[in-house]
Amino acid sequence: MIAANNPALTSWVTVPENSDFPIQNLPFGIFSTPDRSRRVGVAIGDCVLDLAQVAEAGLFADLAIDAAVFRQKSLNALMRAAGKNGIRGLRDRLSHLLRDDNGELRDNAALVDAALVQLSAVTMHMPVDVGDYTDFYSSEQHAYNVGCMFRDPDNALLPNWKHIPVGYHGRASSIIVSGEPVHRPTGQTKADDADSPSFGPCRLLDFELEMGFVTFDGKPLGQRISTGEAEDHIFGLVLFNDWSARDLQKWEYVPLGPFLAKSFASSISPWIVTLDALEPFRIPGPEQNPTVLPYLKQTGATHVDLPLQVIIETPDGEENLVSESNFKHMYWSMRQQLAHHTVNGCNIRAGDMMASGTISGSDRSAFGSMLELSWKGTRPLTMKDGSERKFIQDGDTVIMRGHQIKDNVRIGFGEVRTTILPALPF
Repeated sequence: MIAANNPALTSWVTVPENSDFPIQNLPFGIFSTPDRSRRVGVAIGDCVLDLAQVAEAGLFADLAIDAAVFRQKSLNALMRAAGKNGIRGLRDRLSHLLRDDNGELRDNAALVDAALVQLSAVTMHMPVDVGDYTDFYSSEQHAYNVGCMFRDPDNALLPNWKHIPVGYHGRASSIIVSGEPVHRPTGQTKADDADSPSFGPCRLLDFELEMGFVTFDGKPLGQRISTGEAEDHIFGLVLFNDWSARDLQKWEYVPLGPFLAKSFASSISPWIVTLDALEPFRIPGPEQNPTVLPYLKQTGATHVDLPLQVIIETPDGEENLVSESNFKHMYWSMRQQLAHHTVNGCNIRAGDMMASGTISGSDRSAFGSMLELSWKGTRPLTMKDGSERKFIQDGDTVIMRGHQIKDNVRIGFGEVRTTILPALPF
């Protein structure tokens, strides 16, 4: 067992019941307040621990991490300075400082006052500078559903789907943090009965329930990362909402991949939960048939059992649960995604983002997009206020949450929350 994951640990910092952030989690993020600049923090209960304050007090002296990295505006410098082993050592040290039987930090009232900030008093920012972003397509049920809608059940999965983790390179600059609103995108669409395309606001705006993982630096250009090495290069995970403009997508998706239909925004949760914190929830993945090529073979508990929710909050503030899925519903694992991504020699860098692709389970209640939930708009969802949703409307707020519990310890991600605003005038 990883020491920081010990379910018997408790903290001298009050952790409310049902908090996503007990001492066994300690996710990393970037925060600011009116009187302190952006910097690195970890979440503990309803508080943020300012790591710059703790480092400058000498409590990380044995870690060989320059205190200056904790005052950076992103986690990239910390990831480069520490690497996988360094982050593991830092998390272990934080766990030791925060446990209720250790007074090193707790008994220094002035330092506690300076370093511990209420979550409600902080502004959260993008945790990393995303240099490159790759979106995979790795949930079999989602791929099957889309194939049924746009082809037929007998030809739902394309011939390559069970041989390679299909993915595409997305737009890193438009990845935004939870709480930042999104204007409805505009672009070209073409109705089935029209002779030519028209221009205007997207009418079929959709969410995609995904998880994203953030990388450490990889190997030099030209070298590969194996499935056995992959997790040494993965820092942690975030909730990921990969917004999609379905009507724009349908028109521009011939013959190439997504462009304007996907590049306008993707939203992430602000806290990066480390792979180590998720270790208690590791499970084997599905049997893969046909047998994958040697470079994609893997062993052990490759997947994470993590229940996920999607909520549509209507403009009246009422929450409507529309999907309950699980990260375990992936055919291709993170290990395989990273191994395939680098098998041609492509290099990865600290802060790169890899998204899972839409996560759908076998039941309709576990589908991860409105495209599937409403089956291309033919089965509208009814909200509590009596209104219907085929796709997302202006004024709606889409919220994604995820957590798991084992041995009475709850590890979660908080939420990613995004409100849709009307399209900007053209």
